[in-house]
Amino acid sequence: MATVSPENRWSYSLILPHDPRSVRIARLALRGVLESHGMGELADVAELVVSEFVTNSYLSADGPAEVRLKEVGDGRIRISVWDTSPEIPAQFERPGRRGKGAPPWPADGEGGVDDGTSGLSIVRHCAESWGSWSLRQSLPGVAGKLLWCEVSPRSGSLGMAA
Repeated sequence: MATVSPENRWSYSLILPHDPRSVRIARLALRGVLESHGMGELADVAELVVSEFVTNSYLSADGPAEVRLKEVGDGRIRISVWDTSPEIPAQFERPGRRGKGAPPWPADGEGGVDDGTSGLSIVRHCAESWGSWSLRQSLPGVAGKLLWCEVSPRSGSLGMAA
């Protein structure tokens, strides 16, 4: 039986219909992949991130979405979601990194109000890095966007007190 070497990193894609049940399906698939690859410690934070990404996609686009999960090394994974809406949410207009000492939850007044973007502020505070890519700017005649973030065991704290 062959083993997976660092040079053979894995990635998975899941195409989801424009359906509210897609959020749950994405979470279940993501947890299964992470547990199968011995990265179950990332599952809680990764599920939160994918839930927020797919919810944003469902609320902002009228077509399908594609979730991609990729191992990027050093115990990190990249979660990205493509959808048919060309609009980049304000929280993802510029790439970013979460620094040490950054608050785990958004500051008051940050995020949207029932528009599907307030959860993206949570993604920024749970992920180590994040960004976006507008297909409209990159591929003329093609609409859509890609939102992505990276999580690792270091980004696993949701900042909740017992």
